[in-house]
Formats: sequence, C-alpha cells, structure tokens
Amino acid sequence: MLKIQEIREIIKLIDQTGIEEFKYKTEEGEIKLKKGGAVQVVETAPAAQAPAAPAAAPAPAAPAAQPAPAAKEEPKPQEAAPAAASSDENLLEVKSPMVGTFYKSPSPDAPPFVSVGDKVKPDSVVCIVEAMKLFNEIEAEMNGEIAQILVEDGQLVEYGQPLFLVKPE
Repeated sequence: MLKIQEIREIIKLIDQTGIEEFKYKTEEGEIKLKKGGAVQVVETAPAAQAPAAPAAAPAPAAPAAQPAPAAKEEPKPQEAAPAAASSDENLLEVKSPMVGTFYKSPSPDAPPFVSVGDKVKPDSVVCIVEAMKLFNEIEAEMNGEIAQILVEDGQLVEYGQPLFLVKPE
C-alpha cells in the first residue's frame, strides 16, 4: 500500500492540477481521492491488518488535505526571504520546482554536486529532488557562486522552497 508521504505528495499534485478524482488500486487495496472530498482507503488485506491501515491513513491524510491552503499562503514567507536575501549581498535563490526529497549528491558515497564557494552556470546540476521514485536533477539556472546551502541531505522540500543562495556574477 502507499506510504503516508506518497499519499501527501499525490494530494499536492492533484491540488496543483485540474484532476478532480484519483483512484489507485492494487492487490493490497485501493485509495480514492476527490478534490474537496475525503480520502477513502479500502483494504482487501487480511483482517489483522485492516484495522491498523485505515486508522493510520485517514488521520494523516485529512491534515494533508489542509496544507493546500497553507501552500497558497506560502508565498508570503517567501516574499520576505528575497527581501532578506537582497540585503545580504543581493543573493538569488535556487528554488525547488517540486515536492520531494533533497539529495546533495548522486549517491551516498559520491561527492556533493556543489559546495559553498563553488561557481555555477545555468546548466550546472546543483542537487537532486526525488519525487514519486523519480530522481530529478535541479539546475542552477543562473551564473554565480554558491553562498549558502539552505537544506540538509535527505530533507523533504516543498514546491518553491529555497534550496540554495547564489551570489550572482
């Protein structure tokens, strides 16, 4: 069955699109999501597992449906961040284009894509954001020098969340 974080990501993706209803079905059960509606989880697993899964899934899923308004209110804090960045040497932000997990290197034993002080170009890969088991390379999209890394390796990031501060050249 889907993990709670995967359900939250699906909810956010549905909120960002025109999709009104989503249904996912496996041998273990099915999940139905409707915009403006509730999450419905139907388990077809043995009875010993059935009470645990429905009790766990709807409780976190209901709060997950509420972050959509919070995401719409999110630009207010982000508007404050560029103001703070502008007073700090006119630094620019590299933002996450999606919800997912931030990784600073291509694999756990590999060196990070960038470190503080590294020069970047618009096509320089600065990190990976994993979303729905897909690893997406994030590019700097600007010329400059990495001034600060704002997130930790393995940290969950939101759409539009600043990942790096870059001193433009």
